[in-house]
Amino acid sequence: MPTYNKLVRDCIPEIIRANGNKFNTRILDENEYKEELQLKLKEELQEYLEAMEDSHAVEELADMLELIYSLVEVHHSSLDELEEVRREKREVRGGFDERVYLIDVED
Repeated sequence: MPTYNKLVRDCIPEIIRANGNKFNTRILDENEYKEELQLKLKEELQEYLEAMEDSHAVEELADMLELIYSLVEVHHSSLDELEEVRREKREVRGGFDERVYLIDVED
């Protein structure tokens, strides 16, 4: 039996069961949950960076977005607040649309 020891999406146990396999799970406490969300985000980022096709990259971005949604809740916030902070930062500092690459700054 393979050992995973990682956070999985909510429906994964049912998918495993439907395939006729047995499994063991446990519910994480709040601190463990936050840590595992962060680890999972790192994992998905690495998979995104290794994606060779746009469709695979978009799939990994969707996974990262799902994790960000969960992390927003862990940090006692909301998607509305996240979007507000994003908009404010964009208004003050801009986005990345113009592809500006800073080389250096003279003192």
